[in-house]
Amino acid sequence: MERQWVAVVVRAQLGERDAVAELVRGWHESMWRFVRRMLGRDDAADDVSQEVWLAVVRGLPRLKEPERFAAWLFTIARRSVVNQLRDKYADQPQTPSYDEPDPADQVVGSVDVMRLVDRVPMLEREVLVLFHLEDLSLEECAEVLAVPMGTVKSRLHRARRLLRGVATEGADS
Repeated sequence: MERQWVAVVVRAQLGERDAVAELVRGWHESMWRFVRRMLGRDDAADDVSQEVWLAVVRGLPRLKEPERFAAWLFTIARRSVVNQLRDKYADQPQTPSYDEPDPADQVVGSVDVMRLVDRVPMLEREVLVLFHLEDLSLEECAEVLAVPMGTVKSRLHRARRLLRGVATEGADS
């Protein structure tokens, strides 16, 4: 993490409201994108992002290593996503649901990589998003996912292979 952010984190830990606002401005978008990629819906990402920032504000005074803020933030986001998914699946009826797809998911970009990423299983998808889209290091990914670095590397390798397969499958159809 850049030195400027460490200073902002320390100021926020000391109770400076402007520093907290600066953290939110600087980190909200990348954290929201991660949550959105994991949950697949904007409205769910908005709700979970609010929960994440609430947990960050409450836990900031206890963060012992300000230079690890990014990994800490994404760990909180990951836990919140897991909680959201757990709640969602616990509340699901046993009968299949035939909901219409979210119209926001129908937006097609110049390169539709995000659709391909969405088709990769959750464990591999989260490492793809953290490493390639959020630019976290392998060490930070390992910390966020609470797994050894070797596991991150193998998941990343498998994720890339699965992504290639999904892309090839899409190109063939």
